[in-house]
Amino acid sequence: MAFPKNSFILVFLLVCSLRWNAWAKVDMTMEESVEVYLGDIADIPCQYVFSEQARAVMIQWFVRNPGSSSRERIYYGDNTQQIVDDGTEFTGRITVSDIGDQEGVLLTIQDVQLTDEREFFCQVNGMAAGNGEGKTHLRVFDPPEASVIEGVHAGISVTNELPSRIASCEARNSFPKPNITWYRDSSPLTPTHGQINVVTLVTRESSGFYTVQSELQYKVAKEDKDALFSCEVSYYVPEGVRTAKSKVINITVHFPTTIIELWKESPQGLVKEGDTVELRCQGDGNPPPPFTFNREQEQETALEASDDTLVLRDVIRGDSGVYQCRSLDLDTYEQVTGDMQLTIHYLDPAVVVPKDSEILLKGESLTATCNALSSLETATVWFKNRQQVGKGHMLFLQDATYDTAGEYVCEVTVSSLPGLHTSGSVHIIVQGAPQMKDADREVEMDEGTGKWVNLSCEAHAHPLPTISWTVTGSQVKQGLSWREVLTRATEHSTISLVSVKVTSDITAFCNATNDIGTETKSFSIRAIPMVTSTAPYSPAEGNGVIIVVIILCILLLAILGSVLYFLHKKGKIPCGRSGKQEITKENPNKDDIVVEMKTNTKTEDAGLLKGVNGDKNGPSDQYMDLRK
Repeated sequence: MAFPKNSFILVFLLVCSLRWNAWAKVDMTMEESVEVYLGDIADIPCQYVFSEQARAVMIQWFVRNPGSSSRERIYYGDNTQQIVDDGTEFTGRITVSDIGDQEGVLLTIQDVQLTDEREFFCQVNGMAAGNGEGKTHLRVFDPPEASVIEGVHAGISVTNELPSRIASCEARNSFPKPNITWYRDSSPLTPTHGQINVVTLVTRESSGFYTVQSELQYKVAKEDKDALFSCEVSYYVPEGVRTAKSKVINITVHFPTTIIELWKESPQGLVKEGDTVELRCQGDGNPPPPFTFNREQEQETALEASDDTLVLRDVIRGDSGVYQCRSLDLDTYEQVTGDMQLTIHYLDPAVVVPKDSEILLKGESLTATCNALSSLETATVWFKNRQQVGKGHMLFLQDATYDTAGEYVCEVTVSSLPGLHTSGSVHIIVQGAPQMKDADREVEMDEGTGKWVNLSCEAHAHPLPTISWTVTGSQVKQGLSWREVLTRATEHSTISLVSVKVTSDITAFCNATNDIGTETKSFSIRAIPMVTSTAPYSPAEGNGVIIVVIILCILLLAILGSVLYFLHKKGKIPCGRSGKQEITKENPNKDDIVVEMKTNTKTEDAGLLKGVNGDKNGPSDQYMDLRK
C-alpha cells in the first residue's frame, strides 16, 4: 500500500489529537445500502459534521474484501492532495467529489460489476476536531433471462402412488439469486407431503451470476387433465421485487374408463329399412381403451367394427334391438359397458282391394281400400290422372259414370319419416250402353257453294262401341256427297270423323252401338239461299265512287256560285225582298235536285243542295242522284 509523504507525522498528530481532545467528536451520516443495476454508476455519499472547527480534514475510503474481515484502502485525500490507490479493483473507476453546500464527499463508481457488491467505509479525521467512520453496503442487481418451462411429454397415470415429475423451470443469469414458484391454473403450489414436491438446484456461474432450476413433482388426478401449469420467477431490483411468469403447459393425464356412451352418429332422426347406420362409442378414460360391439341378446358374438365405430349397412327391421359397447381397462382390468336401443322403421307395400281391376255397371257404387303395414303412423291419399280425389285408406265411388272409369292410385306416406312411402292402384272399368260426348247440333251453310264440312262424333262405352253414319238429303250420295275420314278407338271411347259436301239441307246421324245398347247423335245442316245481283258489289270500290262524287259536287257548287255571283254583280239577276231566288222544274219529284242560293248584306254564300222532299241525302244518295 502506498502512503503519502509525511504520513508518519500525520499519524503522530492524529494520535496526539485523540489523546489531547478526547472530548471532540464527528457526526457521520451514510446510507445503509445503495442499490444499482449491473453496469450503471453508483454514488455513495459520506456526510460529516465536526463539533469543533477542523483546521485540516483527512478522508479515506476502504472496502471489505469478500469472505474476510480485512479491509483495503482505495482512496486518500486531505487539504493538499487526493489520491486513488493503485492496484485495486476500483483503480480507474472511482472519483471522489464534494457534496455541494454540505460537508461531505461523494464516492462515484463507474461501470459497476458484480464483485463490487460489498461494504464501503468512509473514514474522516479532523485532527483535534475529532474523527469518525461510516459504512454503506453496495448492492448490485441484474434480472434473469426469460424463464424456460418444459413439461413431461409422456402421459402420467393417476394410479401412481408417489408424486410424478411433471415439469421443470429454469431462470438463468440473474443476480442476486432468484426464486421460483409453481402455479396450477392461478393458484400457487406449496410443497405437501405425498402430494407436491419441489426440487430446486442453484448454480453460481463463474461469471458470478446465478442459475436456478426447479422441478415440480405432482400426484395427478383425473381433474388435472385440463389444468394449466406454469412457473413464476421473482427477482430483486433496485426498486424492490419483480416477477415474470412463464408460458403455461398442459400435461397428459392417464385415467381409467368409468363411463361409456354409445350413440347413433348417422343418419340423423329416425332410421328406416335400407339405411346405413353408424354407431359411435366413447368412454371417459384416457387413453381411450379398445372397444368391442355386440347385440344384447348375442353377447358372445362380437360385431365387426373399426375402432370406436360400428357400421350397419342396408338395415332391416330384424336389426332392431339393444346394441352394446364394452371396454376392458388394462390398468384396473375392469369392464365398462354402454348400450342403446336401435329401432328400424318400415313400411310394407300397399295392398289395394279390389286388386288390379274392377268392372262396374253404370250407376253402381264401390268402396276401395288401400292399406300398408308400418311401424309408424301413415297417411293415405288417392289420385286419378294426378289429381287428388280422396284422402284416407278408403275410397268411395258412388253412382258410377263413364267419367268414373280410370286408374286410381293410392299413395301411403309417413309424415315423421319422409323417406318411407309406397303406392298401389286399381283400374275401374264402367260397363254400359254408349254415351255421346256432346248433344245434337245444327249447322248453317251457304247453299250451292259445294263446301265440305267435317262432323265428329265421340261415344263412351264399355265394351267399346262401333260407330256408323247415316246421311239423308235430296242430293246425298255416299262417296260423292259425304265420306268417312277417320275412326279411332281409345281406352274408353270411339271417335269417328266424316266430311259432308253441302249442296242442300242435310241431316247426319252418328250411331254408336255395343252389346249393351245404342246411342244416336244427329247433325242438322241447313243450306242458306244466296242473294244474287247484276253486278257484284265491292265495298272498297263503292267507297271510292262516293268520295269521287262528293268531290265533283263540291266543284260544281263552287262553279255555280261563282257564275251567280258574277251575274249578280252585272245586274243580270234582280233580287226580291227576301234576297232569295229559287230555280225549280215544272214537275218536281223526289229525285230532282234543287239548288238554293242565299245572299246577305255582308257576305254571299252558296246554297244548300237538297231534294224536293226536303230530306238530306247521304253520300251514296247524292252519288245515285248525280249519276241520273
